[in-house]
Amino acid sequence: MTSQFGLVCITNSMEIRYRTITRTRLLQHAEAVQRELLEDIYRHNIEKLAAALQLCLRERIFLYRIPSSLFPFFDTDLGQKVMEQFAGEMAAVGQCAIANGIRLVTHPDQFVVLSSDSDNIVANSVRILQMQADTMDLLLQPRTPWALIEVHGGKSGRSERLVASIQRLPDAIRSRLCLENDEYAYSAQEILEVCRESGVPMVFDAHHHVVHESLSSYEHPSIAEMLKLARATWPEPAHQVVHISNGKDSFNDRKHADLIEVMPSAYANAPWIEIEAKFKEDAIRQLRRHDAHSAPLPAAA
Repeated sequence: MTSQFGLVCITNSMEIRYRTITRTRLLQHAEAVQRELLEDIYRHNIEKLAAALQLCLRERIFLYRIPSSLFPFFDTDLGQKVMEQFAGEMAAVGQCAIANGIRLVTHPDQFVVLSSDSDNIVANSVRILQMQADTMDLLLQPRTPWALIEVHGGKSGRSERLVASIQRLPDAIRSRLCLENDEYAYSAQEILEVCRESGVPMVFDAHHHVVHESLSSYEHPSIAEMLKLARATWPEPAHQVVHISNGKDSFNDRKHADLIEVMPSAYANAPWIEIEAKFKEDAIRQLRRHDAHSAPLPAAA
């Protein structure tokens, strides 16, 4: 199997950079000025998203993670009104991705906690997820895990609440939702069980797994086993997504390294790999050079 590598949000170069605005700065202005500011940001970011797809085509990258903050305040009435005028541009960008086989995914931030004990936090999480789903709809992306919206489990020890929250989600969210294991709250086995019960796919992150389990190698048998078990949660196994990063200062460092120097050998069987390295496209290029010279990356730190 030939794995497809995924580019995460921005480039290591300054070529792809998006704009945003804080709530404090936006609210300093009258509504008419707020609208102008959002229009300018949305227009700029749509242009940059289109440029990101062109970069992906040049680099032969066929998975692109859209920034979760692509359209600030899109979850407000004002943001919705501003976005209406950009529906045509969004559809054109989405059609470009579809025509060229580029897979679009997103990974909302840590404020999405569907397992929280607070109904307000869960409601806010759903609002954030709906914003991501609306973005995918505007980009004409399918309501399937192909256009995945990926989150972590959130508050630990709340699997039942997490499953219940997922089951209540609107179709535009739930049909795309995937869950990822993390370093602390939800182990790979725990998130696998939630995925099985809720019927959503699992994104396996090998580095999160080694940190959570204090493993000393990506060659631990549980890596290959979890990869296989996670694949079984995908309606289309060929669409399985996994993540890889390396520790910055040590093998078990949760901070991401600049490049990928160590790759699990089991990932040779992973169809889609998001490269979570600081040097972004440069890390992908290095991985390809290793492959082109038939020099496998070391399997252990």
